[in-house]
Amino acid sequence: MKKLWIVISALACTLSTVAGAQPPAGDAGINGIAHIAIRVSDLDREILFLGKLGYEEAFATTHAGKTLEVFIKVNDRQFIELYPQTDPSQPLGWMHACYEAGDLDALVRYYQSIGLKVAPVRKAGAGNLISSMKDPEGRVTEFTQYMQGSRHMLDRGQHLGVNRVSTALMGFDLPVNGLAAEKQFFVQLGFEAEDTGGSVRLTAPAAPDLRIELSQAHPGSQPEFLFPVSDARKAADTLRHAGVKSKRDGKLIFVHDPDGNEFVFLDTGSEHERHLPHWIP
Repeated sequence: MKKLWIVISALACTLSTVAGAQPPAGDAGINGIAHIAIRVSDLDREILFLGKLGYEEAFATTHAGKTLEVFIKVNDRQFIELYPQTDPSQPLGWMHACYEAGDLDALVRYYQSIGLKVAPVRKAGAGNLISSMKDPEGRVTEFTQYMQGSRHMLDRGQHLGVNRVSTALMGFDLPVNGLAAEKQFFVQLGFEAEDTGGSVRLTAPAAPDLRIELSQAHPGSQPEFLFPVSDARKAADTLRHAGVKSKRDGKLIFVHDPDGNEFVFLDTGSEHERHLPHWIP
């Protein structure tokens, strides 16, 4: 009986700790999307396509003469990571999203305190801190903290294409099989969730311009990458002059890359620039 009460007491203490745990406040937590990663069938062809959208290659990771990863810059804090398909069995398209945190150690400690299985913080090859976990459907979710001296920070002010159709990555629409479980997962990560008639809209307190939509997956559905523009008509003209085939539906412009990934440019009526957090020197 004594052992039973010890177990019950310990469990109660643990539950109390979890219930009282709070995510890092303000900019210390998630404050935006650092990158989205996709696997492509032809790196050079994809780089050429993104170049027509105005996005330039910032740097790449290579090994033994082979390119392992290419970093395409959207702005100084947001990138599109391209991975080559090295085996026909590897699915093309969506791989993961990575969220920027102001204090990754604090964020990971919080996730651990509420029982999430998150990888220890480590320094990635580019020089930034990184951690990751898997969502309920097995997709990788990454978190990073930019560090002075990293390849990303050393590239600040460079490779910012003057003809970028959009200067920010607003978010994405991700089809999921279990909408309720995915919603709960993102709430645990610190996102605020709103049901919007069959889908879930997510935002982060420190990133009011962030837009993530979780939608119910169906045959043929695929993720959409969302970019804001101030004028859909002007953006459509820019794409046409760059030789990019697009479809415009009111304030939305749809573009597909060579592998069929969908890029959506949304007319927000403003420049919608992503401002750098005040805590970044």
